[in-house]
Amino acid sequence: QVQLIESGGGLVQAGGSLRLSCAVPGRAFAMYAMGWFRQAPGTEREFVASISWSGTTTYYADSVKGRFTISRDRANNMMFLQMNSLKPEDTAVFYCAAKAGVVTPRLANEYEYWGQGTQVTVSS
Repeated sequence: QVQLIESGGGLVQAGGSLRLSCAVPGRAFAMYAMGWFRQAPGTEREFVASISWSGTTTYYADSVKGRFTISRDRANNMMFLQMNSLKPEDTAVFYCAAKAGVVTPRLANEYEYWGQGTQVTVSS
């Protein structure tokens, strides 16, 4: 079992920034592709960004390209999502996810492990 622990959510004004963190205790982190998803009330969970196990490949949803940056710190078993130029439509619960192997998924049902989520609220 892989434990994922998100942090960094909060309330921010439109145009502001937040940095989400996902801690992954244990030695398995290096072998996992990682992703960020979000879910607003009444909507399905949607892909935000993902990063390969090596950190060399990243993918982004069109809605966040140029504003969000995903990264990972392999030495400290951490993954991050830097969110800039936030918009009210970014308001959601953000989840980090992990999947073992070399494939870097963009579909929620391909991920094996999930964190508990962290709320991001962007006011207009």
